[in-house]
Amino acid sequence: MKSSRFSLKEYVLFSLLLLGVMLLCICLGSVSIPLTDTVTAIWNSLRGAEVPAGISKSIILSVRLPRVLCVALTGAALSLCGAAMQGLLRNPLADGSTLGVSAGASLGAVVALAFGVTVPGLPYAGTMTMAMLFAFGSLMLILALAYALDRSLATHSIILIGVIFSMFASSLMSLVISFAGDKIKSITFWTMGSLSGSNYTYALILLAALALCGGIILRCGEELNAFAVGEENAQHVGVNVRRVKLLVLITVSVLIGVCVSIGGTIAFVGLVTPHMARMLVGPNHHRLLPASLYAGAVFLLLADLIARVILRPIELSIGVVTSLVGAVAFVLIFYRTRKGVA
Repeated sequence: MKSSRFSLKEYVLFSLLLLGVMLLCICLGSVSIPLTDTVTAIWNSLRGAEVPAGISKSIILSVRLPRVLCVALTGAALSLCGAAMQGLLRNPLADGSTLGVSAGASLGAVVALAFGVTVPGLPYAGTMTMAMLFAFGSLMLILALAYALDRSLATHSIILIGVIFSMFASSLMSLVISFAGDKIKSITFWTMGSLSGSNYTYALILLAALALCGGIILRCGEELNAFAVGEENAQHVGVNVRRVKLLVLITVSVLIGVCVSIGGTIAFVGLVTPHMARMLVGPNHHRLLPASLYAGAVFLLLADLIARVILRPIELSIGVVTSLVGAVAFVLIFYRTRKGVA
């Protein structure tokens, strides 16, 4: 019988799996690097010791390690958002983008890229700031419209407004791109999702956002379990439905805004990986949420690895790989859901 909580043994096993995949992703690429060289370079760097000559220090420490860290953190964040949204909305086809927040964040980032929005003294912060502002603004607008339609903020009202807003934001993005001039190519590549320009600053930002917002979501496991039997029943057992719903929606929007601003639009991670985790550990959110963190990180790391090596030295966008895998998974999930209903 499975424990109701994620055990220490499971944390260790999942952590070892994640560490192994991270090392694999650092070793492989357009240029393959021996595992011993990779471990030596990272270990010596952590100790402050000199990296032996002959080891590709710049490739390992300046290019691949920050990228792998950003990919893992982004995958973990998007997957956690998807698991939280599926539990909150009681919809197996929901993920963080269901709210329209991803579309809003993408719109903000495209505006920043197209018109050169910057923050004085903070390079690359313009795109991130605009993405987070538009993500939060989109959430406020969606909730305000949903509240105007239904003061109870029912799930179906939020989903309906989110889908409509996503289409509206996509239209605005197309309009902005048409005025982007010579920046169209870079914007198009960004909208397909890419973490090729990752650095340690981005990794720290992602880690801080995941620690803060992810910590809040992980503490909502009991409430999300109550939502599984319906909002009315959750309210009857003492859950403040509106407060929990707003808390989860806001933390999800912040996490998605940060991820989109750094990695662009990476589809299907929040939809696919929570289902993978659910097959492993069950539907209990005390176990599902931490399992989704690890599953999302591993899934996106492997997707990024495929994008880097399948046509090397040419590199695909990571969003292309996740979309190809996610589209097939989406159909299978939808089929299983409909079959279950029937």
